[in-house]
Amino acid sequence: MGQTQTQNTQPQSTQTQASPASTVQTRNAPPTTTSRTSARQAGTDPSSGLPWMNVSSLPTQGQQTYRLIQSGGPFPYSRDGVVFQNRERILPARSRGTYHEYTVKTPGSSDRGARRIICAALPECYYTEDHYASFRRIRP
Repeated sequence: MGQTQTQNTQPQSTQTQASPASTVQTRNAPPTTTSRTSARQAGTDPSSGLPWMNVSSLPTQGQQTYRLIQSGGPFPYSRDGVVFQNRERILPARSRGTYHEYTVKTPGSSDRGARRIICAALPECYYTEDHYASFRRIRP
């Protein structure tokens, strides 16, 4: 009786656990933080604060797209290579026109799907499997 409830006004974290070894930063989230154990296991790119992933960890279609990017194409989708504006502000801030996006085919999808590789100048590339909600830096 007479008890008052207080609301927690602390912002809730929007970080999601991609795997036991890495933390993935998501939209509107503060900079990614990882435990010492997970940082040692997966590693974090110091320039972006995002977890690293090896090219061999990309899905097969992602590995194919990455090889096409390295060789300059040809690309299967007309939107491949367009400027990525980084509206989500998860990737490091760069001048407009620095980042370009490339489609990673999604089996069973009738459209381009959600998977992309975003690159600045090679070898700076990032992979998203959830249409820009989270990214991992591709280790060259």
